[in-house]
Amino acid sequence: MDKSNRIVERVQFSNKPTVKLLRTAAYARVSSGKDAMLHSLSAQVSYYNSLIQNNPEWLFCGVYADEALTGTKDNRENFQRLLSECRSGCIDLIITKSISRFARNTVTLLETIRELKELGVDVYFEEQNIHSISPDGEFMLTLLGSYAQEESYSASENQKWRIRKDFEQGRLGSITMLGYERNSDGTLIIVPKEAEIVRMIFNDFLSGMGKNAIANKLLAMGVPTKGGGIWTAWSIRRILKNEKYCGDLLLQKSFRENHITKRKMPNHGELPQYYVEKAHEAIIDKGAFMLAQELLREKKEYFTPNNPTTGTYPFSGIIHCGCCGKYFRRKVQRYRTTWICWTYNARGKKFCPESKQIPEDILYDKCCEVLELPEFDAEVFRAEIEDILVPKANVLTFLFKDGHEQTVRWEDHSRSEAWTAEKRSQAAACGKKGAAARERRKKK
Repeated sequence: MDKSNRIVERVQFSNKPTVKLLRTAAYARVSSGKDAMLHSLSAQVSYYNSLIQNNPEWLFCGVYADEALTGTKDNRENFQRLLSECRSGCIDLIITKSISRFARNTVTLLETIRELKELGVDVYFEEQNIHSISPDGEFMLTLLGSYAQEESYSASENQKWRIRKDFEQGRLGSITMLGYERNSDGTLIIVPKEAEIVRMIFNDFLSGMGKNAIANKLLAMGVPTKGGGIWTAWSIRRILKNEKYCGDLLLQKSFRENHITKRKMPNHGELPQYYVEKAHEAIIDKGAFMLAQELLREKKEYFTPNNPTTGTYPFSGIIHCGCCGKYFRRKVQRYRTTWICWTYNARGKKFCPESKQIPEDILYDKCCEVLELPEFDAEVFRAEIEDILVPKANVLTFLFKDGHEQTVRWEDHSRSEAWTAEKRSQAAACGKKGAAARERRKKK
């Protein structure tokens, strides 16, 4: 080949700048769990998928959607996930339908927008055609956010007014309770099969069965709760205390704190309550219902100390049952204070057969033993001990925060040590009081 005939041609490559795509995500939410609303949410997700992926300047980073949560709440799971992605530097732009979908609380809205602005993340509100990162964006968002919050407040007040009008006329809102279902006019009608379970609960309680025993009986029968859960002493107590079973209604037992938090609060006189007698057909005779209330009061007086407290104790949330894994709770009785497995206490020995109550004074002694202290010191205990495991009866395993363990055994108090003259006299007095109460019930 003749090299003199070669032709060299220079090719010029264009140096076009690389365009950085905006990492874009969308946020969608509906405030109701109804099928129509969930269909709307699905449509929103499809719309944003298509919108972002069809824009050549955007890089699709997902659609974050929350179902059945109000815009006033801060616990929206996917909204929090979206914020976490923004804090990690993974998102540049968020698209959402409107301010009310993003947040109805003006303070929360502005705090979130300002945080995102500092992270360099823009939020575009389609309905209002506002970019949060624009010069006048925050001003417009403040005005429109306040409007959205007032709209939420107005809707909340209208709902409260409607509910209170229903209360004044003895009508119920939505309700789920064993033995009844709500009619279209707001009154309760009996569900026969469920009513038989309610009658059995009252009959067993008035015959002397305890709440735990009744719960275990229902579990053995395979009877589910109204919500499909497991029977406990607490669920039995709720049925025994419910005035609706004798045909009466006590309305507005609770209320919502405000339109922002929407936290449910017990009504201790903050709002009027309405008591309606003979509002619907009774499942339980009024006399039997009142006897059950008296028996509940007697049991409470017997098992509850004169000055109960709801304070947190050094062992709260520390002692774990090796049999079922539940925490031990503090149980104060007239003669002694013990710590007992939650399952054993609520559902009985059948569901946690290896568990055993631990006297509180023994717990203090064993803590002093393993910590080598002359007397119990709560601060030292919290600083040194991570957990206390109860692998079996009369055995305690202390798990230290430095990683090592120490296992100790404890002995039961002897009967002569526990059964003092003072306790004997107290027991005799309680026995007389219980006998008198039983006589009163017989006479009634």
